Amino acid sequence: MPSIYDAIKEDHDSHRALLDKIEQTSGDSSDRREAWDAFYEDVKFHAAAEEETFYSKLISETWGQDAARHSVHEHQQLDDLMEELNETDMSSSGWLTRFKTLKHDYEHHMEEESEVFERAKKVIGKEHNEGFGKEFEARKKEERGLIAKKREDSLED
Repeated sequence: MPSIYDAIKEDHDSHRALLDKIEQTSGDSSDRREAWDAFYEDVKFHAAAEEETFYSKLISETWGQDAARHSVHEHQQLDDLMEELNETDMSSSGWLTRFKTLKHDYEHHMEEESEVFERAKKVIGKEHNEGFGKEFEARKKEERGLIAKKREDSLED
């Protein structure tokens, strides 16, 4: 089982690759749509799991409160951008412009989180790294299940 830091970093690496792939596509192509859908869903799962497992623990420390609040706020801003992109025609120049903003902001967010990891290691001791990693992965899996259930329910309607 990966540590909480390795699990988050693994997701970040995957998200970077998807962002790069999306940026290299054009128009409303199947490649862009596939990469976007994968990015969109995984970031949603990732953010929910990160907030509930990682940041909830950091809030117990005075310095961690600001870091956690800042990151959760950034999650909300990124989520708003992703929702805006979902509602915009992928073949429009406006979509690509907003996507580039999202990519820049998300890359900045991932850099900031790397800095938080160093301080967080003092809060989440080595003996708990794998446990938090396991909780993080379980929470992501639970999110996936909730989304799959929603899809099934909407298809039945």
